[in-house]
Amino acid sequence: MLVGVGKTGAGPYGVTAGPDGALWATLVHSGEIARVAVDGGVEVFGLDAPDSRPSLITAAGDGALWFTRTGDDRIGRITTGGEATTFALPEGSAPFGIVAGPDGALWFTAMGTDRIGRLELDGRLSEYALPVATGALASMIAVGPDGALWFTLNQANAVGRLDLDGHATVRALPTPGAGPVGIAATHDAVWFTEIIAGQIGRVTPDGTVQELPLTDREARPHAVIAAQADGVWVSLWGSDRLAHVSDTGEVEEIELPASSEPHGLALGPDGALWAALESGHLFRFEP
Repeated sequence: MLVGVGKTGAGPYGVTAGPDGALWATLVHSGEIARVAVDGGVEVFGLDAPDSRPSLITAAGDGALWFTRTGDDRIGRITTGGEATTFALPEGSAPFGIVAGPDGALWFTAMGTDRIGRLELDGRLSEYALPVATGALASMIAVGPDGALWFTLNQANAVGRLDLDGHATVRALPTPGAGPVGIAATHDAVWFTEIIAGQIGRVTPDGTVQELPLTDREARPHAVIAAQADGVWVSLWGSDRLAHVSDTGEVEEIELPASSEPHGLALGPDGALWAALESGHLFRFEP
């Protein structure tokens, strides 16, 4: 099922399942947030900031949706009723990835300042400088099976891990210039995408980094999430496809309409896979 979201050029980008039984998506080009019911009904909420570039979005323990505003250095919050508020970050932060941590706070990447941020529900902010050279481009972030925060460092060609107490470690990737972006956890591993190398990576419980080359090395894998049962789902931005990668490395692909530009992924409350297509839609697929 394809669901049109927003006006032409709005750019659905990030998507997550909300506590209200709907999908919530960022519209990166129009500066809006959309609510998409599983039956296809759509509501769009303006942020009064068309250049705010809302990027990634997550549900939090307070029953609201929280999202990064990469264009104006803010973290946004929107209730399921559509009421939006913001929290200002230091200038130049360029927040991108965001996840609700096991401690109840929101953790996010600051692409512009090489930091990981922690925002409590009441707005109190902490930041942790990463042990990397300037311009590492911390991208997406996820909670690992060990309860720590894991994130990709796109320009440092590495995956990082941050304890809840702020201690960070960095693992370099085997393939030079791989360009890691998306990251997600399954029950026993951390998976990530290598958008430049055209590979899917995995950090195993013993710390080993494994890489799986895709058949199409120009597919540009972007987002990744844990699948319903086994392995992960991956958006292939460059080839207009979605892929399922099993725990044993078997890959099955789903073809999307031409020029879809798939980005964010989420498992809906209906048990289906939902993908945000920057071309203007959410795509629903039931395995």
